[in-house]
Amino acid sequence: MSESQIRSQNSTSTVWQVIGRLVGAAIVLAITAFFTPGFSINNIWTLAIAAVVLTVIDYLVTKFTGLHASPFGKGFVGFALAAITLYVTQFFVAGYSISWIAAIIGALIYGVVDYFLPGNQQM
Repeated sequence: MSESQIRSQNSTSTVWQVIGRLVGAAIVLAITAFFTPGFSINNIWTLAIAAVVLTVIDYLVTKFTGLHASPFGKGFVGFALAAITLYVTQFFVAGYSISWIAAIIGALIYGVVDYFLPGNQQM
C-alpha cells in the first residue's frame, strides 16, 4: 500500500469516527431530553445542530482546559461542566430550550446514558 493510500484511508476512518461520535451524541442528547422535564428539542434538525454544538463546546473546553465535560469519571467538575454545556447550548441553537434545574438533571441523565453506550466515553 502506498503512503497516499494509507493517508486517504486514515482520513476516511477519521471522518467516520467524527460522524459516529456526532450520531452517538445526538442519541444521548435525544434520550436525555426525553427523560428530563424542562428540556425540549423541537425537531430532528435542532437535535442534530445541538449535537454538533455540544460536541464543539466539549472539544473547546477540553482543548483549552484539559477537562472533559463528562459527569462520570471527572467528579463534580465534569458534572458541572456537563450541566453548563447543556445550558449554554440553548444560546446557539434555536428550538433548544432548557432551564438551570433541567440542565442539572439532564447532566445526570446524560452521564448515565453516555456511560452505558459503548464507545461514547471520550472525544
